[in-house]
Amino acid sequence: MTDNHQGIITHNIIMDFLTGDKNIRILHGIDIAIAAGKLTMLVGPSGSGKTTLLSILAGILTPTQGEVIINGLNITTLPDNDKVLFRRQHIGFIFQQFNLIPTLTVAENVAIPLVARGVDLNIAIPQGNQILEKLGMASNVNKLPKQLSGGQQQRVAIARALIHNPDIIICDEPTAALDAHTGQTVMTILRENALQADRVVLVVTHDTRIYHFSDRIIHLNDGKIDKDETQEEGIS
Repeated sequence: MTDNHQGIITHNIIMDFLTGDKNIRILHGIDIAIAAGKLTMLVGPSGSGKTTLLSILAGILTPTQGEVIINGLNITTLPDNDKVLFRRQHIGFIFQQFNLIPTLTVAENVAIPLVARGVDLNIAIPQGNQILEKLGMASNVNKLPKQLSGGQQQRVAIARALIHNPDIIICDEPTAALDAHTGQTVMTILRENALQADRVVLVVTHDTRIYHFSDRIIHLNDGKIDKDETQEEGIS
């Protein structure tokens, strides 16, 4: 980590869920440091705890034990309202199913994070259109999501995640709904446009076809880190 703590650090993250009268431990003491300026992937089989860990890193879930520190701020101790505000200001989300609002145009969908922060729509839309142009979507700004291909919808989702210039980009299975070629294109766009020296890009994926886009892969298995490898060690 850099001296100004750019990135995510976790200390002994434990997560338990109560199922009936049983206490089920999902995460068993996760200690990781995710640096800014790198594309990090979190991988593992279904049930390994990836989604739970992702939700904790994003401040959506509070761990049973441990802490998450983002750019020097311990978000684990924040009140719920402050966590919502933190996510709105500092985190951009990209999902497998795009999560676009079907009744809004492409431009309006991209503008949502700025509007949620109180920016006037007439100011937010031109800002979003600049990002859409960078992503090759300038001719589609007035279309509805249903008029776009899956790859185009994912580009809109990337633009929406980037518009408020967040510190953290969290991608939950961003290529799972796409064919191989489109998935590669989307990851290229994501790496070229989202990855910055002061930004964390974290991708949760089952898609081995996109592993080569990563700088680091953290393997999770049964709620524990099974393997942690960097590109220099030969990710393929």
